[in-house]
Amino acid sequence: MQNTLGEKIRNLRKEKRFTLDKLAELTESSKSYIWELENKNPPRPSADKLAKIAEKLDTTLEFLLDEGAHVSKEEATDAQFYRQYRKMDSATKEKIRQMVKLWGDDT
Repeated sequence: MQNTLGEKIRNLRKEKRFTLDKLAELTESSKSYIWELENKNPPRPSADKLAKIAEKLDTTLEFLLDEGAHVSKEEATDAQFYRQYRKMDSATKEKIRQMVKLWGDDT
């Protein structure tokens, strides 16, 4: 079964325990715009707004728009994390690499 754009947004929003108001606030959108995306499946949503929504829901635009389920939720979450990681300064990246190494040492 394919998830529509609206279903994906609603499911991810609820997983994060965001209200319509909270997601609207985080993405500089209106509550009614988020509601319409979730419920009316508008044919031409704003790419800028969808990108902000994807970022706040820790996913990618590709995942939200993928109608054929070619992009898994986990792959989208990883891709979003990596995009955030690439923007970090060198010191922060090094701390993250050290934490990952420590986790790996437990196995």
